[in-house]
Amino acid sequence: MNVTHPRPRTTRSAARTAALAAALAAVLLAGTACSSKADGGSPDDAADGVKTGPGVSEKTVRLGALTDLTGPYATLGKSIVQAQQMWADETNAAGGICGRQVEIVVKDHGYDVQKAVTAYADIAPDVVALPQVIGSPVVAALLDDIERDHMLTFPQAWAASLLGRDSVQVLGTTYDLDMIAAVDFLTRTGKLAEGDTIGHVYFEGDYGANALEGSEWAAEQAGTKVAGQKIKATDTDLTAQVSALSKAGVKAILISAGPAQTASLAGVAAARGLKVPIVTSAPGYAPQLLKTPAAAALEAMVHVVSAAPAVSSGLPGVKKMVASYRKAYPGEPVDSGVLSGYNAARLMGTDLRKACEGGSLTRQDVVRAHRSQKNADTGLGTPQNFTYVTAPASRSTYVLKPDAKALGGLVGVEEAHRAAGVDAYLAARG
Repeated sequence: MNVTHPRPRTTRSAARTAALAAALAAVLLAGTACSSKADGGSPDDAADGVKTGPGVSEKTVRLGALTDLTGPYATLGKSIVQAQQMWADETNAAGGICGRQVEIVVKDHGYDVQKAVTAYADIAPDVVALPQVIGSPVVAALLDDIERDHMLTFPQAWAASLLGRDSVQVLGTTYDLDMIAAVDFLTRTGKLAEGDTIGHVYFEGDYGANALEGSEWAAEQAGTKVAGQKIKATDTDLTAQVSALSKAGVKAILISAGPAQTASLAGVAAARGLKVPIVTSAPGYAPQLLKTPAAAALEAMVHVVSAAPAVSSGLPGVKKMVASYRKAYPGEPVDSGVLSGYNAARLMGTDLRKACEGGSLTRQDVVRAHRSQKNADTGLGTPQNFTYVTAPASRSTYVLKPDAKALGGLVGVEEAHRAAGVDAYLAARG
């Protein structure tokens, strides 16, 4: 079952993609489709003495995923869904959590906020937590409901505007910190100098706005300036933006968008002679891009700033995950979405086990268990601190580079480190 990378489709292609997405969701829902309101209701004590609530019965722990299998992040969504299902299968084979089997209910919103709102209303009564919600605008629209329901939620979105809610945990760094790290990398390696102009192509909405905050702050500190180009998620031809940035005389370009936009930016820039460094954050890259006409430009011009290492990393935990994923999904690409999704699921599992040890799997107690962790380490990257609701869980980033020969299409350039200026930036913002 393949969900193709988003690009202009014919009607027949769109229908095929939708069918494949539905098939994928159906597989992951196998055994869970007979969802019962009996799993919801008010907190109660199970036979084993563990207090339960919505999404938890004496036999099951049900989790939810609001994902994108048919929109601009379809490739990412598929990888995350499959990685989290792999974790659930592994967990169940080892006895489950708190003596209960884990089930994941998957809903595809296609990066449509209204569809996501409807999907949340549909699954909220029957799940205890959400280890995956794709899209900053989607999470933003659900914030009040999530907080009201005490639903521990791990967004696959990294806007700083999502911080400050007890039930919502942004994993790793936020978009602004990534762009500060990007500017630091460009200046530190001599790719930018004082007085230069940096281009920044960014999605409208929280994702792009937060990324622009970081780039503008870092540019000011470095004595450079930013030429911004706002785009929509549906914009996949960046010819006009490249022309504008070329006229502005940019010496480097940051992009805070999706993989399709990164490919267009690099391909068009290279073709027009604007051969400058391009830096994106993790959501802006997918290894499938290296099979497009933009591949050569991506390898020559692009770097990726990420809170997670490349899946080609030699970290033992990453290598073990890769081996398991290849066995579970032979022939499927192993990309950053696999690592991101699996890491989130592992962290959720730790929270649920900690809550169980405390004698309660109610939503509120799962949130409390999560917020008690100061050094959460899955072995898949840098440790994270979840005790500060208003602060990013991590301040460290890796620098990666596209490589068609590498697993996942990325190799490490710099190990995780805290970029200069990150602490000062966060202190200035309270």
